[in-house]
Amino acid sequence: MANFVVSGTPHVRSKESIQSIMRDVVIALVPATIMGIIYFGVKALILILASIVSAVFFEWLYQTLLKKPVTISDLSAVVTGLLLAMNLPASAPIWVPVVGSAFAIIFAKQLFGGLGQNFINPALAGRAFLLASYPTEMTTWTAPTGFSGADAVAVATPLAQMKTGAFPDASIADLALGTNIGGCIGETCAVALIIGGIYLLYKHVISWKIPVIYIATVFVLSALIGRHGVRMPVHEMFAGGLMLGAFFMATDYASSPVTPKGQVIFALGCGLLTTLIRAFGGYPEGVSYSILIMNLCVPLIERFTEPTIFGALPKVKEAKKA
Repeated sequence: MANFVVSGTPHVRSKESIQSIMRDVVIALVPATIMGIIYFGVKALILILASIVSAVFFEWLYQTLLKKPVTISDLSAVVTGLLLAMNLPASAPIWVPVVGSAFAIIFAKQLFGGLGQNFINPALAGRAFLLASYPTEMTTWTAPTGFSGADAVAVATPLAQMKTGAFPDASIADLALGTNIGGCIGETCAVALIIGGIYLLYKHVISWKIPVIYIATVFVLSALIGRHGVRMPVHEMFAGGLMLGAFFMATDYASSPVTPKGQVIFALGCGLLTTLIRAFGGYPEGVSYSILIMNLCVPLIERFTEPTIFGALPKVKEAKKA
């Protein structure tokens, strides 16, 4: 007589785990991380390490003090710390990523139940907190100096120049490769971010819908709206944190929709808000705030895009039957 093994759902098995997914995200961020270190030198490396170590430490500390299972081995804190560092200027003091990591891990992640329960992206929440609390440290941009040891020179970012309606000094090639332009550590080299995004798509860690629709929306709306009558859609696409946000932060599992239609609406909303903030807001960049705002809309988006359960009766018929 054959023996049958009865187990609870789900019955579909997968080799993927939280750790493997987070490891793939880290691998995908390696090209942009390397380019950031090459462009901005040892200071960038120190900020990246400080951010990662701080994020892991605060997650361990919070879980230990509250006697919760310690989950630092799943690498989610490493990803949060690395993404936060990618969103920092190379001129930031070393305490900035420490403070930002504390806020991101404790207030944006752990207080809501930990990984999977956070309704906003922790790294972006940490960046928004730092930007509101320490605007000078978060908006002082320096030109790439590499390992030359030369003194850092404050420069205006391409987005800041475009904010006035003028074409930036940097060419499209400069924006794509990240050469000779100021900005956050991880957002200057668009090509490196695209390579990382392609890796995530290849590994099926993310879907194409959110990043492609997000970037395309910014491109189309920038071509239609422009800034002060000047339309620079290609510059808008490669400048700033659009590639970083589209591939690595808007696609966060916990804070983005799971339904296909919801992902389309989410991406369109991110693209619309990014363009409107860039064109009409007081801040030259709008990626971080657009994603955070749309994170807050995810429950409502999923409510109206939830697919009908197979075999379920429409609510109207159910009501009449009752």
